[in-house]
Amino acid sequence: MYSDLLKLGMQQSKTKSLSVPNVPLRYFSDFVRGYFDADGNVWSGIVNKGRNASTLTLSTMFTSCSKNFLKTFWTKLGHFGIKGGCIYVSKKNYSRLQFSVCDSLKLYDIMYNQGGLGNNPLFLERKKVIFEKYRKIKFAAVV
Repeated sequence: MYSDLLKLGMQQSKTKSLSVPNVPLRYFSDFVRGYFDADGNVWSGIVNKGRNASTLTLSTMFTSCSKNFLKTFWTKLGHFGIKGGCIYVSKKNYSRLQFSVCDSLKLYDIMYNQGGLGNNPLFLERKKVIFEKYRKIKFAAVV
């Protein structure tokens, strides 16, 4: 089993040298969802509260100690239509890949509407619910 993980690109002592594994494209959405559940975050809330027009927004982030990992991951997400995003480098030895509303909604589709969810879904409900609450409020206002 360990040799199988090595073939996919996994490695020991990976904190600084982590690389995106060679996941077959049909399983990449599962990989994204797993990475998001482990080292990702989603936030929805009101911005510009003090102004005349406040806005409900959505933001999705992935965190890693390897900026190169995030760059490669970001590039692979581009194959799924993710066009925006940016990487913030912290002074505290980590980096964060962050996306705003449109790409966050695409990430939702990648993680929860593609791949192997089937009858045995594996995901953190508390994170998925944030996306769904945003979609319910935002799209209810459009109708």
